[in-house]
Amino acid sequence: MSDVAAIDNLVLRHKELKKEISKVIIGQDHVIDQILISIFSGGHALLIGVPGLAKTLMVNTIAQALGLQFKRIQFTPDLMPSDILGSEILDETRQFKFIKGPVFSNIVLADEINRTPPKTQAALLEAMQERSVTVAGHRYDLENPYFVLATQNPIEQEGTYPLPEAQLDRFMFAINLEYPSYQEEVDVVKATTSDRKPKVNPLFTAQEIVDLQQLVRRIPVADNVVEYAVKLVGKTRPKSAEAPEIIKQYLDWGAGPRASQNLILAAKTHAATRGKYSPDIEDVKAVATGILRHRIIKNYKAEAEGFTEDSLIAKIL
Repeated sequence: MSDVAAIDNLVLRHKELKKEISKVIIGQDHVIDQILISIFSGGHALLIGVPGLAKTLMVNTIAQALGLQFKRIQFTPDLMPSDILGSEILDETRQFKFIKGPVFSNIVLADEINRTPPKTQAALLEAMQERSVTVAGHRYDLENPYFVLATQNPIEQEGTYPLPEAQLDRFMFAINLEYPSYQEEVDVVKATTSDRKPKVNPLFTAQEIVDLQQLVRRIPVADNVVEYAVKLVGKTRPKSAEAPEIIKQYLDWGAGPRASQNLILAAKTHAATRGKYSPDIEDVKAVATGILRHRIIKNYKAEAEGFTEDSLIAKIL
């Protein structure tokens, strides 16, 4: 199949996929879009939302619809790296045998990732970046596709360990979950308080998703789109000559080069799922907020004057 035909096919299958997910998840369209862009681009995502917004259910439903293996890790203060990666045990023949941990899956949900100490958070770093883990000097490759979806509760910060910037940067998207609208909440209550149990059918195989990730990388991008993405990221850096006055005033740090890479990859996927054979500047703008919001650091002045990351990104867009 040619790449053009593959993109046309992706548009149809993307619509079917969203229809399948909507059997269980009502609303949250923008959130599902960003998670799917992240998966098809080969990135990871961080979901930020208060409890009860169906974060776990959403990830489980997406995993089922994509035909992928799914595991959930509940992060707690006493969780150890070996609880995530796995450990070596002595078997009956007195030989060391490696028992794989929950990180060995296609989709890993790291629930409330900021509840666990940095040592355990760091255990996910190698898995996310290298797609492999090292235990007792042995390297184990993870299955492809591999996708980490971490969740964070933004309101309850007691007894939490904020994610370091280096780890936040490993996430392609930071996605804010909002409360449902009135009508969506009515529909959610009706659906979840009856005996209706919708069945989610797998529409893809793991290999098809790997093929899609490779297709996205082959999509051509015009030089002016790449230059726009790099300039946009440059504008978030207070010490850059390109930075507008508002950024110099309210930001301590801007986004690094990984943001530029992610902007282009996500723009390619955004374009492909909408039937375009090459992304334009509008595709970059469509994905920019989710990719930049966790990579910029506000100063005290911005906090005091009520500026959010999203409002500062809106200014430079």
